[in-house]
Amino acid sequence: MKTAIYSVKSYERPYLEAAGAASGQELVYLAASLNEATAPLAAGAAGVSIFVGDDGSAKVLRALAGLGVRLLALRSTGFNHVDVEEAERLGMTVARVPAYSPHAVAEHAVALMLALNRKVHRAYNRVREQNFELQGLMGFDMHGKTAGVVGTGKIGEVVCRILRGFGCGVLAFDPSPNPDCLAMGVRYVDLPTLCAESDIISLHCPLTPATRHLIDAKSLAWMKPGVMLVNTSRGAVIDTRALIAALKQGRVGSVGLDVYEEEGDLFFRDLSAEVIQDDVFVRLMTFPNVLITAHQGFLTHEACTAIAETTIGNIADFERGGVKVGNLVTRRLIAP
Repeated sequence: MKTAIYSVKSYERPYLEAAGAASGQELVYLAASLNEATAPLAAGAAGVSIFVGDDGSAKVLRALAGLGVRLLALRSTGFNHVDVEEAERLGMTVARVPAYSPHAVAEHAVALMLALNRKVHRAYNRVREQNFELQGLMGFDMHGKTAGVVGTGKIGEVVCRILRGFGCGVLAFDPSPNPDCLAMGVRYVDLPTLCAESDIISLHCPLTPATRHLIDAKSLAWMKPGVMLVNTSRGAVIDTRALIAALKQGRVGSVGLDVYEEEGDLFFRDLSAEVIQDDVFVRLMTFPNVLITAHQGFLTHEACTAIAETTIGNIADFERGGVKVGNLVTRRLIAP
């Protein structure tokens, strides 16, 4: 089966090629992102594979369906960039990578915590300029602090385990408590309690209508003054304008972001020679206590291997007659 793979980056192509060679699939690699203008590049393909920055809106899906595309293979766990209802109406199968390496994202979240706490990014820049002054680099012992984890699926569970290893008390907020988290001493509370008692808050929930702007002006006001907030889930879980206001007020002490709600026009490309037009993002970058990485939490050898193998496996399974149920994206996965 011929499949057009959009948004292919140099770091992931070897993994896709290795998985594709073993499957015998015909893969067409495209550097372009999927959108209405680039949809015609999929002509002649029965499948299309996309990443998180691609456009899976209704109009794009209709254009793909008109070309004969019957499968949309996501190289991600999240599917908020796809109009699932329209895909179902068009009879298009949507498959995802339900899990790749929870350790990859969890460890990146903790790396952001450590870098923010001990001002590693600022210290690195100072030493590069031969400035060995320590003023302004004070951190705190994570041991004994209270960490709040929002969302305790596979990634959130690993974060809880790491933080417990540091000696943190861990609170969690999730409609479905994880028995493994309970067994390690994690205490489930409501969101206001988690915000009020946590020194560090890490977000690991999917983006659904229920979690969009879960962290807004109201929930930010519940938080301890000086709280550290880390987001490696989906950008729109945080209301960025409300976050900026809380940073200006000094309520939030530090922020680590691997995602941003309008990242589609920014991440996964080199804009170093351009003027960024997103004023909200530019304002966010001016804060010395904000550390941003460009959606790289998944970027480990193990995770890229799993993503490629699962994606190619979904394509092969579709050609053979059906994608595994656990890898399918349907409206039942979307919380009300």
